[in-house]
Amino acid sequence: MAAPLLLRGVPLQRLLLAARLLVQPSRQFCLAAASESNKPEENVSSAEKTTTTLLSVKHPVRYRSLDDPDYRKWRDKEEEILRDIEPITFLAKDIIHSERYMDGERLTVEDEKAVVEKLLVYHPHSEDKIGCGLDSIMVDRHPQFRHSRCLFVVRTDGGWIDFSYQKCLRAYIRDKYPSHAERFIREHFKRGSS
Repeated sequence: MAAPLLLRGVPLQRLLLAARLLVQPSRQFCLAAASESNKPEENVSSAEKTTTTLLSVKHPVRYRSLDDPDYRKWRDKEEEILRDIEPITFLAKDIIHSERYMDGERLTVEDEKAVVEKLLVYHPHSEDKIGCGLDSIMVDRHPQFRHSRCLFVVRTDGGWIDFSYQKCLRAYIRDKYPSHAERFIREHFKRGSS
């Protein structure tokens, strides 16, 4: 029993040794390049100049500070957008991810009204989703991705089709905050912005 416990540490020791071997040559290379960069230019070959140029930083990265007016303006607008969409985002996530609704269950009148007025009307293809008419909104498993739940439009003819609340939010943000929309979407929506 002791032998298997001792062998468990062997791969870890090999990994640590390999990491040390990989790090040390690069340190030596950096030190050598730094010492070579102090040579006078007439003694440095063109290949050495290229290497030295690649290792030096001419323009250091400038991080935005809280005092920068553009940065502060962006942060204020970002907070405004978050405050604006937070209630409907929370409601949509609560409907989809909580056990409040079973699969295939129709939303309550209040939730349905909020989803239709604050999400569905902003969907880029809302007319196609509603089709012949809106009967109700329900939550159910996605037909292709059975592990995820989403919202569905139930039409008056009995047909139903899924819609993405995130697409609705993106369209809403693009409509209401056009100058800040793409940056906000890029930073706050993990999936593509289509």
